[in-house]
Formats: sequence, C-alpha cells, structure tokens
Amino acid sequence: MSEPSQAHFAASKRILRYIKGTKGYGILYETEKASRLIGHTDSDWTGCIDDRRSTSGYVFQLGSKVISWSSKKQATVALSSAEAEYIAATSVACEAIWLRRISGDLQVKTEGPTTLFCDNMFAIAMTTNPIFHSRTKYIEIRHHFIRELVEKKEIELQFSKTDEQLADMFTKALPSDKFAYFREQLGVQDFSRLRGSVRNNLEKS
Repeated sequence: MSEPSQAHFAASKRILRYIKGTKGYGILYETEKASRLIGHTDSDWTGCIDDRRSTSGYVFQLGSKVISWSSKKQATVALSSAEAEYIAATSVACEAIWLRRISGDLQVKTEGPTTLFCDNMFAIAMTTNPIFHSRTKYIEIRHHFIRELVEKKEIELQFSKTDEQLADMFTKALPSDKFAYFREQLGVQDFSRLRGSVRNNLEKS
C-alpha cells in the first residue's frame, strides 16, 4: 500500500473482474448421511519474489462440502520445498484439531484420525520417521507439533497426486481449466445459471 505500482494496479483490477464475474457463485449445503472430515494441505516454495517466503494453503471438507479454508504466507523462509510443505501440514493439523473439538461440542462423533492429504512424500515421512533429524534440525520446534498428533492417531497424512490436490488453488496461480475443475470439486456452483435453467424448464412446462 505504501508504494503501489502498475503491477499492483493490474493485479487489483484482475481480482475485481473475477469477483464481478462470479457474483452468482456459491456453495449449497445440504444434509448428508455420511459426513467425514478430511483436509487437503499444500504449499508453494519461495513463491513471494519480494521476501522469498512460501504460502501455505489448506481446505477442509465435511462430507462433500467445504467448511474451512485458508491461504497465508509463512512466517519464516523455508530452506526446501519439503520444509515448506511440512510447515503447511503443521498449520492444517492445528486447524483439524480445532475442528474436531468443535464437532465434539456439537455432539458430532469423530471416529478415528482425521485424514489430511499432502502431495509431498518427504513431508509425510518427516511426521513419522525420526531418522530425518539431521535434515529437520533447522526447522523450528513448534512445527514438530504435528508429530505428536500423528503418534496419538488424531491426524493421519496420506499422499495425494498433485493433479488431485484441492489446496493447490490456495497457494499458486493455476491454468483456468484446472482452477475451474478444483472449484467444482469444492462444491462451488454458479447459482445464476441454475436459476436460469430452472426458469427455462418452468416456462417450457
């Protein structure tokens, strides 16, 4: 905000154009018989060209609907892509524990560990295998909180292919077709089109 440039102005205009073109989009929440809490976590690496910090992103689904999501720059510079993913995984694990407690307050039983999908095998290995100490000793201690959660079986990390990583859209720019695919997978719909098709069907009938 202190020294805006033409690049910032162009980015702002692009955001406003997207908001204008998607005013009719939303998520329809309906009752589902089976509603299991799952999360997706992702990170870019040194994505910010100004300070070389990475961006963490996550999204949680209860059943087929999104209930929580975040995109936030990390507080420290990650020395590797695995470290960036590990920091992002710790962040999503903290959110998972909070959501599990909220579910308990609402009398919703959470059986077994909450599954978190990550597309970095090394980051997953660091949560379970202590032999990586020499490679992880430079990571801040607070980020190892996720190891305790995995040991207590409150959290379970599973690998997901990058093409199926829904949190990817919260950490980096994507091609329009891939962005639209992920948006659809998150349950976001164009209600203006739905209302138009319903109106046309009523008129035909």
